[in-house]
Amino acid sequence: MAGFPKVLWKYRNYLMIILTPLLLLPLPLVIQTPEAKCGFVIIVMALYWCTECLPLAVTALLPVVLYPMLGIMQASEVAVQYLKDSNMLFIGGLLVAMAVEKWNLHTRIALHVLLIVGVKPSLLLIGIMSTTAFLSMWISNSASTAMMLPITSAVLRQLSDTEANAEERDCGMAASKDGQENLAFEMGDMKESSEKEFKAKDSSSDMDTDRDDESRDVKETDDTSKVCDRSSVAEQRRLKTKQKYENWRKGMSLSVCYAASIGGTATLTGTTPNVILQGQINELFPDNGGLINFANFFAFSFPNMVLMLALSWLWLQFMFFGFNLKKSFGCCAKKDSDKEAYQVIKNDFRHLGGMSFAEVCVLIIFTLLVLLWFTREPGFMPGWATVLFNKEKTYVTDGTVAILMSSLFFCIPSKLPRCLGGSADETSANAPPPLLNWDIVHEKMPWNIVLLLGGGFALAQGSEKSGLSTWLGESLIPLQSIPPFAISILLCLLVAMFTECSSNTATTTLFLPILASMAIAIKIHPLYVMLPCTFASNLAFMLPVATPPNAIAFSYGNLKVMDMAKAGFMLNIIGVITINIAINTWGVAMFQLDTFPSWANISHTP
Repeated sequence: MAGFPKVLWKYRNYLMIILTPLLLLPLPLVIQTPEAKCGFVIIVMALYWCTECLPLAVTALLPVVLYPMLGIMQASEVAVQYLKDSNMLFIGGLLVAMAVEKWNLHTRIALHVLLIVGVKPSLLLIGIMSTTAFLSMWISNSASTAMMLPITSAVLRQLSDTEANAEERDCGMAASKDGQENLAFEMGDMKESSEKEFKAKDSSSDMDTDRDDESRDVKETDDTSKVCDRSSVAEQRRLKTKQKYENWRKGMSLSVCYAASIGGTATLTGTTPNVILQGQINELFPDNGGLINFANFFAFSFPNMVLMLALSWLWLQFMFFGFNLKKSFGCCAKKDSDKEAYQVIKNDFRHLGGMSFAEVCVLIIFTLLVLLWFTREPGFMPGWATVLFNKEKTYVTDGTVAILMSSLFFCIPSKLPRCLGGSADETSANAPPPLLNWDIVHEKMPWNIVLLLGGGFALAQGSEKSGLSTWLGESLIPLQSIPPFAISILLCLLVAMFTECSSNTATTTLFLPILASMAIAIKIHPLYVMLPCTFASNLAFMLPVATPPNAIAFSYGNLKVMDMAKAGFMLNIIGVITINIAINTWGVAMFQLDTFPSWANISHTP
């Protein structure tokens, strides 16, 4: 009997796969309404996503099977949900990130920033966090974390080793000085005792001898105690230094993974939930007039990212580094440890050499892509896409630009031909490979995320077609009596707690259609609740399993779960506060969130 629970635990995924639909089967069989049938699909998928008994991408494909079989949507209608414009934006952004990683452009950027900020603890922490956040705006959070952690570890190791060597030299010099003083003291004693013996009487010679023996014993005892005290002090200093660098290592490791998650919120392609938000807004409210694009999303989210990054830096500084500003910010003279650690960064940067032709091309394409995104439809003036293509309809989107520019990586050679100034060691028989090839894309492309995006769009479309969105909205009408800012805070806390034990992609996919229905029911701007909850889905700071960056930092930085939980709990609170400050200040001004837009005043019919 003792082994039966173990067997059940080993087969828990299979039991979950089989028992979940069987236990929920009475819902569509008894009620037999489109809303109940769609609710059955959503609940099954939610439980599968939370428990991960099936791969997330496989669960995302369930609407292709269940919606047609339950009569909710036709198979052809479901299938087209899996490759929307938002998927194209996501794929194009990933292709750019792959090219940046392949040619090591992100490492050059990171080392260059660290050379600017230096290696003083607080400045190093600022440099590490700002660099990681910037890289995570354009490449995956996992890649930026995996790249920055070894650099951080090498700098800290050099600081620790140099300080330890300096302490050993100081102890050796102190010991040598004490030895010379003891030798001089002993010679003085010998001279003084010989003079006393020459002048002393024979009758008192025995007493003087006893007194000299006693003084010599006392001196030897004092010398021994001094040596013991000195070794004890040196050991305490060594332990204190070790503990200091252990705390620094923990703080730096956490700062990297946290900055990666925070930085990803600044751009539309920085993290998957942002793309899901744009796709769900366009899917649920097709007449929104391009409410979310790269430019206005960046204008809203970048200040929020900077504010949250600064507050996170303050919290980590307080937890792991203390607030001795004179030492932390380098207001005193530079130490040898600082110079040698700085030299480590300088050597790594020197080993990269000059920028190659491929790096220059990747940097140019990346810069052009960002400029085209910002100027496509900036909002305060007509963009190039509006003037050239989108006069009547929105023909060109951010996804169009992403695919156009990322396609150039497959068209441009990675080296100049010899006739155009290429290196002399190139053979004319073989043409240089392009900047990016499909083998790399096939290996690194997270196709499961593409399917997850499609599964979310299918869920939203099914909720609308079946009337489940309308039913949910009517059920949430009592929330109308609660102030909108209180609703936003409560929902952010709920999503932040939920995303600690679930994928942020799955969390956003499940919550956003429900939040859109609630916003319609209580007559508030849908973006007022959907945007902060999208940001809150990235506040997974407390557990190692919450996000891949957390897991990488946990395994790399000798962290304990309690270390991450204590630091992450406060960062969750900070994140919820900053998000709601942003949404109620410049968010209201940018998106008119204090009004209920006409495009949201729609009715869902089965």
